[in-house]
Amino acid sequence: MAGTLLGLLGVAALAQQPNAPQDKPAASAPAADKNSTPAGQAPAKSGQQPIRVTTSTVVVPVTVKDRAGNLVADLRKDEFRIFEDKVEQQIVSFSMEVYPLSIVVLIDNDLGKKDADQVEPSLMSIIAGLSNSDEASICRFDQFFHEGRGFTKDQDRLMTELRRTQLDTRASAGTGPSGDPFNSGPTINGAPAPGTPQVNDPSLRAIKGQPTKALDDAVYNGAMLMKDRDPLKRRKVILLISDGQNGAKFNTHKYDEVRAELLRQGIAVYSVATGSAYLERKFTRLVNYSHDTGGDIFYGAKQSSFSEFYSQITEEARNQYTLTFSPKGDPKLDYHPIEVRVRREGLTVLAREGYYGGTPSAE
Repeated sequence: MAGTLLGLLGVAALAQQPNAPQDKPAASAPAADKNSTPAGQAPAKSGQQPIRVTTSTVVVPVTVKDRAGNLVADLRKDEFRIFEDKVEQQIVSFSMEVYPLSIVVLIDNDLGKKDADQVEPSLMSIIAGLSNSDEASICRFDQFFHEGRGFTKDQDRLMTELRRTQLDTRASAGTGPSGDPFNSGPTINGAPAPGTPQVNDPSLRAIKGQPTKALDDAVYNGAMLMKDRDPLKRRKVILLISDGQNGAKFNTHKYDEVRAELLRQGIAVYSVATGSAYLERKFTRLVNYSHDTGGDIFYGAKQSSFSEFYSQITEEARNQYTLTFSPKGDPKLDYHPIEVRVRREGLTVLAREGYYGGTPSAE
């Protein structure tokens, strides 16, 4: 079975105590609950990825890694523990089934030149991590979201789209096109002085040195593209490649609203932070989205790193432990925090931190 089932909430927990007897993996993924509430859009608090909640059964995809960051694929049902509202729950079922992926590849189109020069040549490597049953949609964002041509399983078509993806690099703060009111460079009669660099795309401007990039809106729009994908049959993933900069004033959707939508849809965000994001520590948004949805984050310092990360991400997302439990918490509450632990020592658990009572679920 490919790597270990991974990916829900980005909660990291360390194991304690000994192993328990083997439990046979379930043969198939849980079926959708006819009484489950449709996915909603109301803002809510943090949650994490591929956990599926039903009024009766919550489905929790989980990734487990060792200290070296390798996937751990030999855990048994009795080695897992799940807590809801700090109360331990009984695990009803356990499986290690491999799921096909629906991926929105969300590429930052407003990177600095050095980052863009590293990211752009690596994009073709995304195809190498896809299987014939996976589907992907290639999208870009800056101040606006650029949807692309939609989902396809055709890898030749995806390769063509990625070849045509040329990243625009971020303009220096304080420059703008001729006549631009935000242009702080030298002008003659209202026009830029000779030799003054010009910015032809207003979506890539920096206003008073602040980023105009709308990262939150981009993630929200990427999530909406997967609204009709069944989270009980496919792992829903956003592969976010960015420096993490986000112009708060330029987003229509706030972080809590976007996180709630990701959680209700069971979407995991896997972030690849560019080199400058790591060096300048501007990746908080990337960490939060990955952690809250049960995804993961990788930090790229060179081109070869990005290529390796893409394959690691698809392996993690496709192969997860899937746990289910029947919640005993207060049904009147919309949001329930969750914690997943393993008894084996020295392991890190990635699973989302909660679920909403109206999230898609299984029985």
